[in-house]
Amino acid sequence: MSHPTADIETEDDIRRLVDTFYQKVRADTVLAPIFDDVAQVNWAEHLPRLYDFWSGLLLRTNRYQGHPLRHHFPLPINHTHFARWLALFFMTVDELFAGPVAQEAKLRAHHIGQVFSSRLALVRGQ
Repeated sequence: MSHPTADIETEDDIRRLVDTFYQKVRADTVLAPIFDDVAQVNWAEHLPRLYDFWSGLLLRTNRYQGHPLRHHFPLPINHTHFARWLALFFMTVDELFAGPVAQEAKLRAHHIGQVFSSRLALVRGQ
């Protein structure tokens, strides 16, 4: 297994991260049914939004416009789903990149997972 030495620096890096990560998500037995069967994600439309989202967080491009949390409220997801999402995200970052922005990506993903999981639990009275 190769050890990554490059950090996340470009839009191509963002696309590589997002594409590789969501390939793992779509193959995952816990997450794939939520994305593909329940949410019926149109990947051709969704992936560019995800590029913009992560580019904004990591490269400060400020292109993303939206409120991602509200789209997750109707989905049958819980802490288990967020933990799996986070594990796959960390695995992907570690496979592809090394450096301060890669570490920031993992910190941001951890925070996103915590916020989403907490707010969904509050809304659902869990």
